[in-house]
Amino acid sequence: MILTETRLGGAYVIDLEPYEDERGFFARTWDAELFASRGLDARASQASIAYNERLGTLRGLHYQLPPFAETKLVRCTQGALWDVIVDLRAGSDTFLEWEAVELSAANRRMLYVPELFAHGYQTLAEATEVWYQMSVPYNPDAGRGLRWDDPSLGIDWPSVNVRVMSERDRSWPELGEAVAELGDHQ
Repeated sequence: MILTETRLGGAYVIDLEPYEDERGFFARTWDAELFASRGLDARASQASIAYNERLGTLRGLHYQLPPFAETKLVRCTQGALWDVIVDLRAGSDTFLEWEAVELSAANRRMLYVPELFAHGYQTLAEATEVWYQMSVPYNPDAGRGLRWDDPSLGIDWPSVNVRVMSERDRSWPELGEAVAELGDHQ
């Protein structure tokens, strides 16, 4: 596995190092010792998948409040997506900045999302499936989100004709309200 830190400290793009032979290839997608040696959260408590039928499906931007803040490892197993993270760590040099990475079944790339980062994505293909591994179980009472189109974030989402979203994701608060609540928990 090749871990490359993004400009948002603590967040990593992870590329596989396949071992190839006449059968195809084999590659690690998880290595607790490697993560721990880099100071990354190596806990794995839960794994989930999200299937997205339509191109343009947008999920997020989600996070959990402390003490239920979670680290995520995200991988696209079918299709393609534009994966976005926002640094919500008070005092971070990149506080409220965002980064985006294209994850696809073809590039097999993963994204390591640290605690106190909001996370969301938009599908770039029909029938896109996303696999998540989380450090702590989901806690619905701690679940929060940011508006995907908040002008103060200025996230550059791909252009599509249709955005498929849940009503919950359409109604997340704007940044100021979320940051105030986060400040009470950090």
